[in-house]
Amino acid sequence: MNISRVLSPAVALVALVALAGCGNSTPTVDKSKLEDEISSKLEAQVGTAPDDISCPKDLKGKKGTTMRCTLTAGEDKLGVTVTVTSVDGKQVNFDAEVDQMDDSGSSS
Repeated sequence: MNISRVLSPAVALVALVALAGCGNSTPTVDKSKLEDEISSKLEAQVGTAPDDISCPKDLKGKKGTTMRCTLTAGEDKLGVTVTVTSVDGKQVNFDAEVDQMDDSGSSS
């Protein structure tokens, strides 16, 4: 089953929580942990895991911070907007919303 057929144009993955690494005053979520968390939550929500989730860097744990990631499902690429909703100590809470991307890979 092609995951893009399962996804509506915007699927919100809400209440994602990741424990951030420490080392400085601003907690961050490791890029690979962020990608894994988005993939796991998407699979739980729609029943199919994407082929790949790719984020450009670690997510800074500051409320309101956003990042664009890319979801790959077969030949389809979709954008994922990740937004930090709150930070509690080392715990970073974020939402991820899947949207369409055009053939060039930029969001529409």
